[in-house]
Amino acid sequence: MTLPAHDVDRPDHFRGLFRTDLMARALYAEGAGIARCLPAAVAVPADADDVPALARWAKRTGAALIPRGSGSGMAAGAVGPGVVVDLSRLTPIGTVNREAQRITVGAGALRGAIDSAARTAGLRFPVDPSSGAFCTIGGMIGANAAGVRTLRFGATRPWVLGVRCVFDDGTDAWVHRERPLPAHLPAVRRLVQALAEIERGVPRAALVHPGVRKESSGYGIAPALAPTGHLVDLLVGSEGTLALFTEVELALTPVAGATATVLATFSMLEAATVCAGLAAGAGATACELLDRTFLEVAARGGPTGVPQDAEAVLIAEVEGDGQNDCVGFLDALTRSWRENGAMQIQTAMEKEAAHALWALRHAASPILSQLAPRLRSMQFIEDGCVPPEQFPAYVRGVRATLDRFETLGVIFGHAGDAHAHVNPLVDTTAVGWRDRVHGILDSVCELTAQLGGTLAGEHGDGRLRAPLLTRVWGPDALAAFAHIKDAADPSGVLNPGCKVARDGDVPFDLLRHDPEAPALPPEAATVLAEIERTRDWSRFRLGEGSPAEPPAK
Repeated sequence: MTLPAHDVDRPDHFRGLFRTDLMARALYAEGAGIARCLPAAVAVPADADDVPALARWAKRTGAALIPRGSGSGMAAGAVGPGVVVDLSRLTPIGTVNREAQRITVGAGALRGAIDSAARTAGLRFPVDPSSGAFCTIGGMIGANAAGVRTLRFGATRPWVLGVRCVFDDGTDAWVHRERPLPAHLPAVRRLVQALAEIERGVPRAALVHPGVRKESSGYGIAPALAPTGHLVDLLVGSEGTLALFTEVELALTPVAGATATVLATFSMLEAATVCAGLAAGAGATACELLDRTFLEVAARGGPTGVPQDAEAVLIAEVEGDGQNDCVGFLDALTRSWRENGAMQIQTAMEKEAAHALWALRHAASPILSQLAPRLRSMQFIEDGCVPPEQFPAYVRGVRATLDRFETLGVIFGHAGDAHAHVNPLVDTTAVGWRDRVHGILDSVCELTAQLGGTLAGEHGDGRLRAPLLTRVWGPDALAAFAHIKDAADPSGVLNPGCKVARDGDVPFDLLRHDPEAPALPPEAATVLAEIERTRDWSRFRLGEGSPAEPPAK
């Protein structure tokens, strides 16, 4: 159950901040996605040892706990009608173990800060989402986040060596790949038993989308049951529904000796997707697609250097121990792309020249925000991933859907993984705009299912996609997901409605851009507007002073 704010008492033995006033709740009513929901309260643990008290209190009272890092998640996993647990103060970053190539950090540490610490020892944390400068590592682990360099380094899951977990009953223990499981804990015993039952009763093929290269939907049951799998694999991607994370140990990798960039234009989308599929074999670490919708919007800001008849652009990065390696990779990549339909190819070996090529990737967002004041960005179909051979059909199908519902939008994303991000802009002053939003969502869900894809490649299910999992997962998988959730959290207090939908749940109820949404306190609205403008959801931390005052950077 979710307790109303007036029924929420301060948890026993909790040392951190705990507030139920409207101002504090309003500041946590939104995240980077489309949802708005006033929580019942906000709890900010003083440290990792403070979190178990919250879990014990929640189990006793039935209050829902909604873990939150920077709030940069897109799928409303950190926004909801419960007690938001702000873990962003858990920021310690340990000493880099250069020899073992690993580091232990607090769940609230920012990904960018972790990477900076690793680089002082000649190492790096290579998983690099676009929000990497301000997202927390706990949030990345919760969603099994990925990013532009997944083509070479994969998503977050394989880089997590261990997680310090607070389970539903307040027990606190590390689950680590290199240590014995804490099997004396009830939640761990139940999870191990549930995995064994699923392994005996559910075909492995039912727990995956064959051919899909990025997956953050459902629970990581298949990776956990693989020959080299571990309970850590199940916990990664669980979005706070199986345990709350307070510390993590991460694997690191050496910094690249050199990098280089290549940009190619194509007259046919199919040729671009074929070439994207060749990128990994030619040594690329990243390969991004900008489709015609993106290019048209970017051109409104001035010349882009891309021919008007271009159907798509690919931007790829290669890396090696030195420039000679990069030259070799670039030669192989550009040769294969020319042979498979690239119209024009530009390469850059120096940092400034490479930055200029990548600038096109970031050109559309500021232009979109200036197109018309009435248009609102609503990323509700923003994370689809399909088998690579189906990627052209997916992009064309999304284009057709946007056209059919007369909605402007851009399509871009991680072409090497056949993973697209979509940025629809909705006129919330037009009659019937809600019907258009629901129509687009229904159409794209049907398209994704037909192509054998997933609705969540790297952003998780959250509350946005949990009610939609029946569209892309079969009954066996859905039953397995529910079994895992029940095993870990029989009281249903850990982020309920996220990942596993409850009866009556819908993808979205109240949208932050809805003109009819109840107004937030002016001070809260001002802070949230500034955070949205900068897209830096780590800027706000509830503290002892004015709740509307962001901390000094």
